[in-house]
Amino acid sequence: MVLPGIAFMFVFTYIPIYGLVIAFKHYTITDTINGAPWVGLENFKIILGDKYFMQAVINTLGISLLKLLLGFFIPVVLAIMIYELKDGPFKKLVQTISYLPHFLSWIILGGMMISWLSTTGLMNQMLSGLGLIQQGSNHLLSANKYWMIAVLSDIWKEAGWGTILYLATMSKIDPTYYEAARIDGANKWTQIKKITLPFLMPIISLNLILNVSNLLGSNLDQTLVLMNSQNSARSEVINSYVYRMGLTQGDFSYATAVGLGISLISVILLLITNTVTKKMNDGESVIF
Repeated sequence: MVLPGIAFMFVFTYIPIYGLVIAFKHYTITDTINGAPWVGLENFKIILGDKYFMQAVINTLGISLLKLLLGFFIPVVLAIMIYELKDGPFKKLVQTISYLPHFLSWIILGGMMISWLSTTGLMNQMLSGLGLIQQGSNHLLSANKYWMIAVLSDIWKEAGWGTILYLATMSKIDPTYYEAARIDGANKWTQIKKITLPFLMPIISLNLILNVSNLLGSNLDQTLVLMNSQNSARSEVINSYVYRMGLTQGDFSYATAVGLGISLISVILLLITNTVTKKMNDGESVIF
């Protein structure tokens, strides 16, 4: 039963790794991978002197760290709040509404964001109605606002979906733990702190590892939809930069070198985070 899965992974995951050699070659569309001339580490030296790439790194780290700081704990809190609701139609309605944005593509959500944040859009109408602004402006044309727009829209899209693993874990907690705590006089906050959070800690650790190891891989779909010529100085991230250099400018070797370097850094971040989370789980690793 596992052979088709292994064959699929070997063909589509491991065989393409051979293509990474073009990071060390001067490859053009008219060359074969084996026929392209070797250039050693020349592409990596160009990366270090590329100011546009460095700006993409700053944007990627800024947006990703904000997503991690603001968005990582929101699914945990939301899951606990949903779990504490009594079973019934209202609980199902809250879950459905929170999951819904995840199933919409960034093409749809991006169109909604562009409309809401335009000069005559919903955001300006609300701010004008509250008397906070006199004249509306297009928020997506402001480079300084882009990071927060990207972070908040991503949290809105994924926070509800991120509660699923936590809710599944909490559903397996023996109710007698809570009954015993209530008999001992524990209030709701004490029950969450002493019972719920310790059971959630392995899942929190696993999600933290996945989020940190993906710090340099910001959402490409979101960037391509929301980026424009006015905010590109703050919206260009590593993935969109690689996409632009590789597919639109045809510099495949340079784009591959960037991707290879980012992958190696991501593996290092994963190992560091795994070491840190071991201490959160009494020395036990949640991945290996």
